Amino acid sequence: MVSVKIYRVRGEMLLSHDRLPTWRKFAIEVRAVKPEHAVEKVLSELGSRHKLRRKHIRITAVEEISLEEATSRYVRLVAQLKGWKY
Repeated sequence: MVSVKIYRVRGEMLLSHDRLPTWRKFAIEVRAVKPEHAVEKVLSELGSRHKLRRKHIRITAVEEISLEEATSRYVRLVAQLKGWKY
């Protein structure tokens, strides 16, 4: 069975790249099997949420964290699920 882990992905994103370019730091927590999958998820989320291209996102660190260290409410709730009920 594959174990899903919690990753914290840190980096910078370029907002307002055409008018007044500013790099903003971010830290997003996601659940994934591998660190590469976590990076892909973050790139996809930031691209859809802020209309950013991948060249406007810099990933600086990917670290595996425990459930107690997670600050995202959604990640904590999904990690604590025991199974699906219909």
